[in-house]
Amino acid sequence: MSTSSRHHENPVFDRERDNAPSDQHAHHSHSRAHHTSGSGMQPGQHKPGSIQVQPGGMVRRSQAADSSLRESTQELFETSEAQIRYRAYSRLQAAAVAMGESLAIPEIVAIGGQSDGKSSLLEAFLGFRFNVREVEMGTRRPLIVQMVHDPTAQEPRCRLQEEDSDEYGPPIVPETAVADAIQRRTEEHLRKMGGIAVSSKPIVMRAEYAYCPNLTIIDTPGFILKAKTGELDNTPDEIMSMVKAQASPPHRMILFLQQSSVEWASSLWLRVVQEVDPYFQRTVIVASKFDNRLKEFAERWEVDKYLSATGYLPPNVRPFFVALPKDRVIQSSAEWRRSMTEVDTAIYKHMRDGIKGGFDEERFASRIGFSNLKKFLEEELSRRYREAAPATLALLQERCDAVSTELMAAEIRLKSAEDVGALRRAAMKYADTVARQVVSLLQGSAEPDPMQHGLTTDEERAASRAPQWPGISGASVQPLHHDSKLFGGAAFERCLEEFHMAVAHTRFPTSMSNDRLRNIMYAYKGKHHNGGAAKAAEDIARQAAKEALGPLLDAACVRLAFILRRLFDIAADRAAATLGSKDNLHPYISFHATLRSAHQSFISRLEEQARIMLRTHLEAATSQFAMNMYAHVPDPGDPLDVEGEEDGDMDGAAEDAEVLNERLKAVQLGGGVGAPGGPGRFEDNTPSRRATKSRRVALQNGGGVGGVLAGGGASSSSDDVVSASEALFRKIRLAVATQYAPATLKSTFLDPMTDRLGLEVSLDLFARSDGDFGTMFSAAGAVAALASKRDMLARRVEGLIKCKNEFQELAKCL
Repeated sequence: MSTSSRHHENPVFDRERDNAPSDQHAHHSHSRAHHTSGSGMQPGQHKPGSIQVQPGGMVRRSQAADSSLRESTQELFETSEAQIRYRAYSRLQAAAVAMGESLAIPEIVAIGGQSDGKSSLLEAFLGFRFNVREVEMGTRRPLIVQMVHDPTAQEPRCRLQEEDSDEYGPPIVPETAVADAIQRRTEEHLRKMGGIAVSSKPIVMRAEYAYCPNLTIIDTPGFILKAKTGELDNTPDEIMSMVKAQASPPHRMILFLQQSSVEWASSLWLRVVQEVDPYFQRTVIVASKFDNRLKEFAERWEVDKYLSATGYLPPNVRPFFVALPKDRVIQSSAEWRRSMTEVDTAIYKHMRDGIKGGFDEERFASRIGFSNLKKFLEEELSRRYREAAPATLALLQERCDAVSTELMAAEIRLKSAEDVGALRRAAMKYADTVARQVVSLLQGSAEPDPMQHGLTTDEERAASRAPQWPGISGASVQPLHHDSKLFGGAAFERCLEEFHMAVAHTRFPTSMSNDRLRNIMYAYKGKHHNGGAAKAAEDIARQAAKEALGPLLDAACVRLAFILRRLFDIAADRAAATLGSKDNLHPYISFHATLRSAHQSFISRLEEQARIMLRTHLEAATSQFAMNMYAHVPDPGDPLDVEGEEDGDMDGAAEDAEVLNERLKAVQLGGGVGAPGGPGRFEDNTPSRRATKSRRVALQNGGGVGGVLAGGGASSSSDDVVSASEALFRKIRLAVATQYAPATLKSTFLDPMTDRLGLEVSLDLFARSDGDFGTMFSAAGAVAALASKRDMLARRVEGLIKCKNEFQELAKCL
């Protein structure tokens, strides 16, 4: 990693740099004399506070160092101010975790690779062993370890905070069972959350012990490159995201661990630290397992170059170098602490005696050994606590006021849940708001996002119960703006346009069965003197119109009703945003379900009424009266004939007509050639139906109604029956598409939605007894949910007030 040309100051190290020389470049000379003079010390000379090796390999500090350590210990452990301060912050941290509060209190978060020694370092801080590595504790949830220095606790007292509570459970005995308890808590939580790989909800453990410092550390899952057997493949990414989230808050110090055997330039996880803290302003870097790396150094310049990390880390970053006991055999707590002291002693002894020229103690002595790291972190956290106390008190006061306001609102809502009159007023207000929003959407509104609420024509077809227009599957019916996402009134108008196009694509059907045609021909056989051929054409056209247009009208009703039903969800969202959380009647699930049902039922009634009216209009459009009127209406032709001439549609229409013509010829009842009246004639010569002599002569000469309609000839009457039927069909289609259907659909759907929706829904909802009405608000655990929320807010207020009072006491001490 290259050093940035611009480095920000690191407040973590400001106080140390004021009293220590700045880092220099690595020494390139191999001479011992050069390094000796660089250190500014003569053989056998020791600076005050430096480490001295005594016979037997024991290390002691100078008298000044011992005095300084005693003063530091007195300040950190024994003053009433420090005790109150740490106790207040620990309680606040536990309360924040239990209540889900996000409070900017000083904290330390430890991050690093899975095998970089975080767990061993945590045990070193605690001062006792609990087999953390055997069960990989903390690898799937953060662990907040609150260490409390209690001189009376000669044995560790460890307790886990209860989930979703600020209370702690009983002490875990023996202390070696702590890791198992944490593992069980982690597995239960992950299983409860649906078998997820990792969770960001922390476990809080409070450890009271005479040999641990007043320190709080958040231990995070270690970074991994590959998921373990049985885990999801994305587990490494989930751990990475969760650790970044834990390290990102600016009020948290980052304790980054990396094995000393890893070169600075090839660090896998250092880039993660830079993503959350680009200039290392709040990062403490710890090179763990330092004893392994020491074996590689033979001369002073080598060890000094490594310790300075020049060229790899910014000048404001001064790492710590720590080694811990490797013996994993179960030991007593006293043996564990003694082993840590012996390791620190051995490290100093090797660096002074085992490396040619020793090392630059002036620059690096305070950065080597676990004891120095522990003292530094405790002092740094104590300083941050002290500086953050006023701001924390102000934040607590603000949160107490806000949560108290929420608690009062919850109390009011819970009381109103038992007041039927208040519920009726609130429900009426909400239902009226929803109805008004529906009307607004029908009349046109630019407020809702079309990308969220709108549908294209294809999406609308797929979602409704009418994906295709009946009988138009072979034609492309795409209205204008079919690819735009529309809703409400715009979608309604587009659907009407699409219906008009579908009707225009409807052709005169050729699917009549021979039996049906024979029935028509028999019924009007020989009735030419009463318009028999014309009546046959009317019957054919009437039946064709009902079969072709009826399903289209039903499909239009289904599509338009679907468009109106969708408006409820959009209107409900807008009503909730307009009224706010106080009046949107959450969590009354039963009421909202009943309101939705009332809207849908009203639209279903409109759909049925529209279907009945359209069928009635279709009957009127095919009635005998209408047929008489069509005699005075010119043939409108096919609307798509112009396009059809270009696309070949006319050929298809002519072919359909020819098919029906041939079928009509096949069922003529006048016999073949030479039959009386000739082929294709509708003639009845029975005495009761015989025409006058002059009329029969005229018919024989081709001047009857059949001849007038068909132009005479053996086969002309069937041709003209087809032509007349087609012409009548087109007139009926035009009347339905341009007159009856659009007006009926708008008047049946839009007018009632505008004029009667609110009234109809209100009658459905509120025209009931108080007991029946109250079931909508007591069902589905609504009151219980309100009571639960009220109790949760009450606990939050109580915890925050307790924390605020403790910080007020702390402010008096300050």
